[in-house]
Amino acid sequence: MDTKTVYESWLNEPTLDETSRAELRAIANDAQEIEERFYRELEFGTAGLRGILGAGTNRMNVYVVHRATQGLSNYLLSCPGAKERGVCIAYDSRLFSPEFAKEAACVLAANGIQTYLFSTLHSVPQLSFAVRHLGCMAGIVITASHNPSKYNGYKVYWAYGGQAAPEQAAAIFDEIQLIPMFSPRVADYDAAVASGAIRLVGKEEDEAYYAATEQLLLDPGLVRRRGGDLPIVYTPLHGSGAVPVRELLSRVGLSNVITVPEQSAPDGRFPTVTAPNPEDPNAFRLAIALAEEKGARVCLATDPDADRLGVAVKTKADEWVTLTGNQIGCILLEHILSSMSRQKRLPKNGVVIKSIVSTRLADAICAAYGVALENVMTGFRFIGEKVDEYQTSGEKTFLFGFEESFGFLAGGLARDKDAVCAAMLAAEACIAYAERGMTLSDALDEIYATYGFYSENVKSYTLEGKEGMEKIAGAMAALRSNPPQSFAGTAIVTAEDYLARRCVNTDGTACDIALPKSDTLRWLLLDESWIVIRPSGTEPKLKLYIGARAKTKEQLSATLAALMQDVDGLLKVYLA
Repeated sequence: MDTKTVYESWLNEPTLDETSRAELRAIANDAQEIEERFYRELEFGTAGLRGILGAGTNRMNVYVVHRATQGLSNYLLSCPGAKERGVCIAYDSRLFSPEFAKEAACVLAANGIQTYLFSTLHSVPQLSFAVRHLGCMAGIVITASHNPSKYNGYKVYWAYGGQAAPEQAAAIFDEIQLIPMFSPRVADYDAAVASGAIRLVGKEEDEAYYAATEQLLLDPGLVRRRGGDLPIVYTPLHGSGAVPVRELLSRVGLSNVITVPEQSAPDGRFPTVTAPNPEDPNAFRLAIALAEEKGARVCLATDPDADRLGVAVKTKADEWVTLTGNQIGCILLEHILSSMSRQKRLPKNGVVIKSIVSTRLADAICAAYGVALENVMTGFRFIGEKVDEYQTSGEKTFLFGFEESFGFLAGGLARDKDAVCAAMLAAEACIAYAERGMTLSDALDEIYATYGFYSENVKSYTLEGKEGMEKIAGAMAALRSNPPQSFAGTAIVTAEDYLARRCVNTDGTACDIALPKSDTLRWLLLDESWIVIRPSGTEPKLKLYIGARAKTKEQLSATLAALMQDVDGLLKVYLA
């Protein structure tokens, strides 16, 4: 059917709520808006659904949630034991997150699937932990992570605690497509709770998560002795981190944590920030102001679903800098490995896992401690799968995993990014370095002095709507059909196409890539620089990653600037 026909079918649907009907009537004469809302259905990928809130097939709304949950239910009912093991559901502070979570629970209940629903908003790592703790077959989180307030989403987790694998996501999407939009049965919420079909959970699962996470401290005695000395400012950015982060930090002895009052309460409008993203330095504006007032030299921030952690630190020059995800990851990595090495408990089969777009400084740190490092594709699911594989087989001991996009995981209690645990470890690192008269900024300088100067840059090209998606696809096709031979005058040594799963070297040799298929291109250059270009899996963006290593900071800055100028110019031509 064409978009106008689909639009009219929604408008005339008897079960459509009147608010949505009024919303659709208001765009009756706006052909472009009708096209944007109905030209496709939201794709159900490995990160589930994510879209702008509103009525329409290409929007996040209760009917899309009902249909997605019915498709998930049908898939679950084909899995032995899934009905009894059930599904755990969590939600963050976004607009309509509680409502979408409740509606998803009601569809599951209508299908006879045992459902566990967190009674209050909870973070992604707590959901990931709870799926395993409760023995569930699957989990759902209603969140759009760090996207602006107009977005929400629906992420599916599997029994191992990580996000559903591509083959599972594809099978669930196949089931979804078989279901007419307004057909799913929805149980009465109060009746389902009364019968036990929907079990409200929270306290027991929280206690188990806190108790397990506390054990990941490297020097709990130090934290208890000095935890009140060092003021730390924390902001949950109006999200679900407020309760678990403050609770965990308090439990381990960090008694001088100051929360930004304007951002402490959950609020899906995110009124104090443009976007609730700890990757954005602007998100720290209120935190840094409070830190100046209280004499703190470090600020921590988590996004709405508390899976990403950002850090801002004050330098010796009394300037505030926001650390990159790579810098945070390497500070935590050095803290973990150096502490375990000093305590003589670094396992011989230890392993660190990072994505291919994350810094190579981690490689140097791991090599110095004799710890294996593995690279996986972009997407924390791949790290979670490796963690589960090694914990199941016992082949390797997982120590730490990270992505440049501010996602960190220690110990493997969860199978996804865990900003709650990362906040605890970052605070501990602050105390450990303070014992040496250093800040995290000093720690970073020490890491560079030890291992060399590494730096990275990321740029996103946002192209929303149907036309934007077509331009992104066209740019990737152009890069494959007319591959570059050099960047900024530096020759390419190796070109990797993860869609073809093929690696080609300039000496003419080639090899297959063992990592999963992905629409990603990577080039390794003669001077150890590297470039990755890929479409985002969760947002309407084309993402560019650049990394370099040099003997001096000045050389490093010049190399990164030249590479960025060259690749940015090329992409702007393809995306025009």
